[in-house]
Amino acid sequence: MPRGDLFPEIGPFETGYLPLSTSHVMYWEQAGNPRGQPVLFLHGGPGAGAGAVHRRFFDPAFWRIIIFDQRGAGRSRPLGSLESNTTPDLVADIEVLRRHLGIETWLLFGGSWGSTLALAYAQSHADRVTGCVLRGVFLGRQLEVDWFLHGMRAVFPEAHALFVGHLPESERNDVLGSYLRRLTDPDPLVHLPAARAWSVYEGTCSTLLPSPETVTSFAQDRTALGLARIEAHYFVNDLFLPPEGLLGRMDRIAHIPAEIIQGRYDMICPAATAFELAAAWSNARLTVVPDAGHSALETGIRRTLVAAVERFRTER
Repeated sequence: MPRGDLFPEIGPFETGYLPLSTSHVMYWEQAGNPRGQPVLFLHGGPGAGAGAVHRRFFDPAFWRIIIFDQRGAGRSRPLGSLESNTTPDLVADIEVLRRHLGIETWLLFGGSWGSTLALAYAQSHADRVTGCVLRGVFLGRQLEVDWFLHGMRAVFPEAHALFVGHLPESERNDVLGSYLRRLTDPDPLVHLPAARAWSVYEGTCSTLLPSPETVTSFAQDRTALGLARIEAHYFVNDLFLPPEGLLGRMDRIAHIPAEIIQGRYDMICPAATAFELAAAWSNARLTVVPDAGHSALETGIRRTLVAAVERFRTER
C-alpha cells in the first residue's frame, strides 16, 4: 500500500440483514480483523449507501470494520422508503446494530451526512464512542440546505441550471417541494428522472476537478433514487434534528477526541461549517486539505482520512 493512501481491496468476513422497526431491514457487514478495534463507517446522503471502497480507509489487520446501509439506502430494504425514516430512527438503528454485534465502544467515521449522523449518535450515546473522524462537515442547518439548493449556482451555474431546469418553470419557485413531490410519485417515469437530475447535480459539484466517473456513479438508478428521495425528505423536515441543532449539544461530547478533515474547495459542505464545529469542540483537530473539494475519494482527502484514522491507533 502506498503510504497514506487507501488500503488494498478486501471482502467482508460476515454480512447480514437485520430487521428494524416497521418494514425496514438493514444490510450490514464486517471486514478486517474480527478481534480488532471496532470502527463504524457512516455513509453520506442521507440515502447514498455504502460501497466496497469504504472498507479501504482502514487497516484490515488492526480494525474491525463495520459498515451498514441506512434505512432506505443501498442494500437495505425497501429502497427509498421514507416510512419511519428520521435521524432519531437512524441513531436507534446504530444502537440495534451495536448490540447485535456485541460491541461495547467504537470509533465513528463519517463524511457529509455521515458526519451529521456521527454527531447525532455521539451526542445521544457518548459512552459508546471512543472518537470521531469526520469529513466534509454538514450540520443540517437551513443555511446549509439553502446553499445546496441555490447557493452552489455561484460556482456551478451550468449544473444548477440543469438541476432547476428539470422542473417546469411554474414549479421553480419551490425547488425542494417540487422535487419531493416528483421523487415520491409512484410512477417510475416521474420519480427516476427527478432522482437522476438531483443526484447528478450533487455528483457534479462534489469534486474539485471534473470527474465523469463520479457523475456516472451518482447517476445510477439505485444510487440516485435512494439519495435524492431521502435527501429531499430530510431537507424538508430540517434533517429531523433538535431545535438547538447539533452545535447546541456539543457539551455532551466535549471530552471525545475528533479529527475533522475538510476540503478547502468543498462546494457541497463549505469549509466555514467545519471551522464552526472545530471552534465548538476543544478536543478536535481540524485539517484543511488545500487542493480538494467534497469527495472522500479525492487524493488529498483520502490520504488525510487514512492518516487521521491511523492516529487513533497510535496517539489516542
